[in-house]
Amino acid sequence: MAATLCSRLLPKSGWLPLSQSVRHGSKAVTRHRKPVHFLKQKLMAVTEYIPPTPAAPPGALAPRIRQTEEESALAVLLRKDLETLFKECKMITVVQNNAINAEDLMVLKHKLKRHNISVKFFPNQVTRSFLSNSIYSNMLPLFVGQNVIIVSKEPKVKEMLQALKHSPQMVLLGACIENTLLSFQGILSYSKLPSMTTIQGELVGGLTMLTSRTVSMLRHHPAHLSALLQQYVKQQGSGDSTNAVTDKDTIKEAEA
Repeated sequence: MAATLCSRLLPKSGWLPLSQSVRHGSKAVTRHRKPVHFLKQKLMAVTEYIPPTPAAPPGALAPRIRQTEEESALAVLLRKDLETLFKECKMITVVQNNAINAEDLMVLKHKLKRHNISVKFFPNQVTRSFLSNSIYSNMLPLFVGQNVIIVSKEPKVKEMLQALKHSPQMVLLGACIENTLLSFQGILSYSKLPSMTTIQGELVGGLTMLTSRTVSMLRHHPAHLSALLQQYVKQQGSGDSTNAVTDKDTIKEAEA
């Protein structure tokens, strides 16, 4: 019995007690890293050193070959037509097409055709390539979007404005009239000028008046001189006749 109690009370080798004493104290203090301020993060990101990429040896990269696209035959033909158009026509107007329907466009063409004004359509790519190498390069900003070119061999601005007045879809952007680039306000001012026939008539009338006045002034002095001479001759003739009469009277008195 004593052996049984001893075996129960004495700890066996490799045996752990049922209860163990655990120390419940404060936890160890550890230092936590504070987050870096965002301004400092930005500064560090900006000032971060970026090593340069090593340059490739000269023979490692093959030379780049630029592919040049050749213009099609249609583009070349359109450019030639555009060049002849700019040479022959004195009025070249750029109009923006804001989705005009086919019927209204046909009516507008008919109104302009009465005054020998034509409506031409050219792709912007062809137009810009032609204008960039010509004296009309200042017209490049006008050709953006859907554009229409209205041309005529003589500057008929009044007739064109009257025709465009009934087509609000066609917005007038600018024009080149007699090698002079004009804005919308410039076109309106040009339309208020008198026609060439009127100016020529006024010029001829002024020159005729000046020549007639010159002729009258040149004729005035000789005519006045001839009148004075005629008056002098008459006066001399009347004086001679009176002298002759007095001489005859004296002769008769002497004879008597």
